[in-house]
Amino acid sequence: MLVAITGAAGHVGANLVRALIARGATVRVLVHEDQRGIAGLPVEPVFGSICDPLAVERLVAGVERVYHLAAKISIEPADRELLQRVNVGGTQCVVAACRRAGIRRLVYVSSIHALSSFPVLQAVTEDRPLAGGQGLPGYDASKALAERVVRDAIDAGMDAVIVNPTGILGPYDFRPSHLGEVLLDLYHGRLPGLVAGSFDWVDVREVVHGILQAADQAPRGARFVLGGHRASLQALSLLVEQVTGQPRPRLVAPMWLARAVAPAAVLAARMTRKRPLFTPESLYALRHHREVSHARARQQLDYLARPLEVTVRDTFAWFRSAGMLAC
Repeated sequence: MLVAITGAAGHVGANLVRALIARGATVRVLVHEDQRGIAGLPVEPVFGSICDPLAVERLVAGVERVYHLAAKISIEPADRELLQRVNVGGTQCVVAACRRAGIRRLVYVSSIHALSSFPVLQAVTEDRPLAGGQGLPGYDASKALAERVVRDAIDAGMDAVIVNPTGILGPYDFRPSHLGEVLLDLYHGRLPGLVAGSFDWVDVREVVHGILQAADQAPRGARFVLGGHRASLQALSLLVEQVTGQPRPRLVAPMWLARAVAPAAVLAARMTRKRPLFTPESLYALRHHREVSHARARQQLDYLARPLEVTVRDTFAWFRSAGMLAC
């Protein structure tokens, strides 16, 4: 089977490409800039941007299935327009190209952030409406609008399925991802402290399994939350300490204090041209989407989340093999 992937060099993409090749698929990938995630793999590259209709048309020409993973991920307020352009505009471009080419199935990798987090104290399931309203972070807003593009195409007769992963950790994180950077910062002692917050963390290999199962088995229009285990940042840092032996930060700031100083932290990072340790957007994520249910995926996709400790151990084993650890 000939398949096409956007975002193939990203964290999920690097794992998905390898899984598809192992299955015997012929894989065509859209290549924009960074190619480390797919370097040396037997793939057919198409060079261009997800926002370039001609490049996307070349990507999907003659394929049976398209996996749309490409997205801009940012927790910085200044990137709101860029998030809209890439995540929403790029998805519009992919959907339009797939419809013109008569693609048999589109698999769209959305995000838990596309779904409303309200009511916060109830588990988020596939029945949640898309996120919206005032105060929504730019990434959440862009993924919700992008998913709406796909859902509108489904309503118009297109064969597509959607998956919504939570916070993704795991191997083959070449760039690394935002969460991969957090793990590396913990290991290298670059975090002076933590924030009292939690999230749902999932292994990238589970996400890929869910994507492949949904592509093969799910009915048109289905959506699946692909979650793992809820854990606080303190618990995650303790796992990193236990796996690597590197001491974790002992300072834990209460959420109210972190929220109060977040704007100043963003401004200071901008002035020093460094990545902010936290932003209002990242703190929003730690306060929302805390309870997540992947019961539907477990029942219909043979989906099972491995222990978080195993994910952390395997991630650092891969970081070490890739030369990304200082010692």
